[in-house]
Amino acid sequence: MKITTTAQPATADAPSVRASKDTLLIVVSVISIFLTVFALAAFPARSEQVASQLFQSATDLLAAPVLVIFLAFVAGSLFIIFSKYGNIRLGSGKPAFKTLPWVFMFICAGLSSATLYWGLVEWAFYYNTPGLNIAPRSPEALDMSIAYAFFHWGFGTWACYAVGGMAMAYYYHVRKHDKLSLAGIIEAITGFRANGPVGRLIDIIFLIGTFGGLTVTMVVTTQTFSNALSNLTGLPNTFAMQAGIVLVITSIFSLSSYIGLEGGMQRLATMVCWGALFCALAVLVVGPTGFIVKNTVNGVGLMLSNFLHMSLFTDPAGDGDFTRNWTVFYWFWAISYTPAVSIFVARVSRGRTLKEVAAALLLGGSVSCWAIFGSLSGYGIEQLLTGTLDVPAIVASQGGEVAITQLLNGFPMSGLATAFYLFVMVIFLASHVDASAYTVAAATTRNLPEGRDPSPFLRLFWCVMLALVPLTMIANHLSLKTVKTSVILTSIPFFFLLVVMAVGFAKWVYRDYRHRSAQDIEAESRLFEQEPLTPAHSTRLTEATAL
Repeated sequence: MKITTTAQPATADAPSVRASKDTLLIVVSVISIFLTVFALAAFPARSEQVASQLFQSATDLLAAPVLVIFLAFVAGSLFIIFSKYGNIRLGSGKPAFKTLPWVFMFICAGLSSATLYWGLVEWAFYYNTPGLNIAPRSPEALDMSIAYAFFHWGFGTWACYAVGGMAMAYYYHVRKHDKLSLAGIIEAITGFRANGPVGRLIDIIFLIGTFGGLTVTMVVTTQTFSNALSNLTGLPNTFAMQAGIVLVITSIFSLSSYIGLEGGMQRLATMVCWGALFCALAVLVVGPTGFIVKNTVNGVGLMLSNFLHMSLFTDPAGDGDFTRNWTVFYWFWAISYTPAVSIFVARVSRGRTLKEVAAALLLGGSVSCWAIFGSLSGYGIEQLLTGTLDVPAIVASQGGEVAITQLLNGFPMSGLATAFYLFVMVIFLASHVDASAYTVAAATTRNLPEGRDPSPFLRLFWCVMLALVPLTMIANHLSLKTVKTSVILTSIPFFFLLVVMAVGFAKWVYRDYRHRSAQDIEAESRLFEQEPLTPAHSTRLTEATAL
């Protein structure tokens, strides 16, 4: 693989190129997405059969490499945080966003409303079918159920986002490439032209994969929301209700996307994160506080003490179902989001250091998930232990949506609690899709200047498109299992592209800064933070890169 090492710093004399819509990519992507959806809807039985066979083969072949790479991502992110390279500043000038809203936007880009769904019931799935060859529905399975929830929503997922985000941000802000897209960074690393056949294929796969991941999230959210709303209001849970929910959510994130990052996304992300944390805090205070705290601390301890085993558990003597259906599925789901999250991280992180990006994603994202899951899962586990509600049995027989509704019914002031839970879920999904629509719009815009946003009308167009796919799926009663499997299969090319990005990023950083002392890098970082990048600074960077 050829690694391109010539930096492209911006100078005062650099010609300005007008940003424009990538019409060909937009048209081809839209046609490809709807042909895929049509095929799944027209041939559901055959699609499910083929998808399951491909999923089984792909995960058998790739399970071990994926587990090893994700563990390497965690180690690499920690290395950046604690090494001299962590002080490399991404561009120049003061950060555009304050730290807390900036971290909140990361959380909303990397998470989704599915967090609230899985936060209440994921532990129950692990209790019924635990990993590490633990006996189902045993005390050990109950202890490890929350540990596995922390594991799957913790370091591995966020390290994947951190590596992708740092690579894209370094490519865009330090090396000064102007194509903020997955194909653009692959071109800079390998030499394959972004506008050539390989680059076009990468962009199309990126858009299809982003749509697929969001479709799973939106369908899960819509079904959970409609079931709880039907229980709350007595209205029938029909397609009309579910379509109305999708349209309301679409209106919210479309308005936010049209307004822009500062006025829309930043405020929406802040509202969402405070709302989700308030949900967790309310359950902690009103629910079994002592048990939730002890269970959360115990779960974090079990996760940390078993982290290597959980990270590399391939179950060679068994059938490997747990690893394939949960850990590998989650890692591929994270991979499907990573290109979009990486573009978003690059866009909002000018003026930040690599250390700040890695810490915000790896630590900020993980701790936030642990807080939410610890509280919501702890409440459900306590309901099981006291004999109030057998959540695992309900999950196994009726599904997670019904279990969530019954958990909410048992909460004090259940009507108000359900209404607030649903409100936060809708805003959470709107914020997540808003960030995704932004990145898709950025990827379909040619020559997007640093610090500039894609056209609000283009963002609005993609907001509408992101709603049409799950709406079509709900209307055709398409199996969620089939779509989940299809998403994983679509993510497989991303896995190899992400490895290329990680290798290219490591070589860039090493070649650009290996001869610089920690003190020199830190001094340059402080200098770049105080003032915009000047031709003199660009010359210094060019000289350093040429070493």
